[in-house]
Amino acid sequence: MERLKQNLRGGRPFLREGTEPCTGNRAAALASYPRKPNLPSLCDLCHLCIAGRRREGGEKSGGGTGFIGTALTQLLKARGHEVTLVSRKPGPDRITWDELDTSGLPHCDAAVNLAGENILNPLRRWNERFQKEILSSRLETTQILARAIKKAPQPPQAWVLVTGVAYYQPSLTAEYDEDSPGGDFDFFSNLVTKWEAAARLPGESTRQVVVRSGVVLGRGGGAIGHMLLPFRLGLGGPIGPGHQFFPWIHIRDLAGILAHAVEASHVQGVLNGVAPAPTTTNAEFAKAFGTALGRPAFIPLPSMVVQAVFGRERAIMLLEGQKVVPRRTLATGYQYSFPELGAALKEVVA
Repeated sequence: MERLKQNLRGGRPFLREGTEPCTGNRAAALASYPRKPNLPSLCDLCHLCIAGRRREGGEKSGGGTGFIGTALTQLLKARGHEVTLVSRKPGPDRITWDELDTSGLPHCDAAVNLAGENILNPLRRWNERFQKEILSSRLETTQILARAIKKAPQPPQAWVLVTGVAYYQPSLTAEYDEDSPGGDFDFFSNLVTKWEAAARLPGESTRQVVVRSGVVLGRGGGAIGHMLLPFRLGLGGPIGPGHQFFPWIHIRDLAGILAHAVEASHVQGVLNGVAPAPTTTNAEFAKAFGTALGRPAFIPLPSMVVQAVFGRERAIMLLEGQKVVPRRTLATGYQYSFPELGAALKEVVA
């Protein structure tokens, strides 16, 4: 424990198990992440804590946290920040959930929560048990960290949570920015409402940011991981009718927005984590993905097949969509690396 206190005395961010250090070629590759000059910053070299889900019984958390967490960890370390992982296992630059519960939050400059069981896991039936896991995987970790921040003698300056654009109601006509209403019409929107409420802190001692993410595109994980094989085989195409909106973001930009939220002291409140490109439909995405791979992409996945695999309620996330714009994200000064879909997909499949 004494060694842990010595390691954490300087203050850092928290990360989840499954993240990897940034070394060698990876560090060099991250030079393409743009630094944001002339912005008021949290600190030149800060200590962040990035956390993911803690399962009952101490099991390793699942879902997309590792995908996003790894990208964020690499970016933060490339910028000179120190990062601490909240993990079920002890180790260098880690603190366990038990230690967090018993000893409280060590000094850190920012905390980031990347929690959540994968909602669109096709191997899981959409039933009451899975729905409870979806809720607990997001709410439990968020509540634990929020309590730890409240009790900390020196609370972090920034507290960042990633949720989703499912907060906004699917529509073929409405356009949503960060001030648009939502969060009260189905299981998923209510989930986001509860999730964000669990993170809310009283007072203003800690700057609070919520990033509502769209579909994350990147190598080795996220949505692309599930779609790559059929599209490479020329069997890809739109899902269902194809005219539903498809709010997306490149993994490099989602990590960039999170780092921006940590570093820029003027950023607070809700940010939409989606690309600023002209609105993309599912059919347009399928066509662009096929083009990036040099393959045709005209074989649709029928709606009834999607409903059979995912269940009628969960299938809404694929068969319906929202037109979401990052108005406030752009207003904070964040500069996108991949604002256009074609360039984003070209990088992903390169």
